[in-house]
Amino acid sequence: MNPVEQFNQERKEALLQMNQDAELKQKSLEWMLHSDKYKYTYNFTWMGRPIIKYPQDIMAMQELIWQVQPDLIIETGIAHGGSIIFSASMMEMLGNDGKVIAVDIDIRKHNRDEIEKHPMMKRITMLEGSSIDEKIVQQIAGYAEGFKKVMVVLDSNHTHDHVLRELQLYTPLVSLNSYILLPDTFVEFFPKGYVTNRPWDVGNNPYTAMEAFLKTTAEFVKDEAITNKLLITEALGGGYLKRIR
Repeated sequence: MNPVEQFNQERKEALLQMNQDAELKQKSLEWMLHSDKYKYTYNFTWMGRPIIKYPQDIMAMQELIWQVQPDLIIETGIAHGGSIIFSASMMEMLGNDGKVIAVDIDIRKHNRDEIEKHPMMKRITMLEGSSIDEKIVQQIAGYAEGFKKVMVVLDSNHTHDHVLRELQLYTPLVSLNSYILLPDTFVEFFPKGYVTNRPWDVGNNPYTAMEAFLKTTAEFVKDEAITNKLLITEALGGGYLKRIR
């Protein structure tokens, strides 16, 4: 076995053992809950813009973009813009002509101003409106025509009904062997009533929408190898969905 194969085999075996460690998984969840008291995920930026994610998910997204080599990433939810700037910068590093198209129901002026003056704006198109509005979906679908590898990130309203509708609308745009990502499936694994200022909760969140959607299709599967190795992730329960047919 050559050194590269040996390294990969050792890593595979270590991950397999780690995935069987129930105590570690429980400690990871407890850590997420504890750190969330201090808004842990709000503490990071990407190229100067807040990116409200666990560093583990940023790393996982980097791995997927390198693997899939998308030339279009569709994102629902913009907030401070860190995620769309991340996606644009990754395609900049790939050296392709990749673009990002993103939608948010409320792009606040101070965020729009900062995003528009960012050097990665050259790859970004922003739309304001609901991600499930028919006109918005038509715009995005029209924009996506001609792109070869499309990836989607759903990070807007996290209620069951909204995410399920997003899945129904945006999965047809995802390319074969590419991914649709569902941040905040972790809500299902936090204590009921933990989220106090949003309409989503245990039983009503991206995880429940994902489970309902997967019962209706054989085209997508959870890539649980990703979440199993991350442990600390906003996509607990398999929120990285791969298109397999």
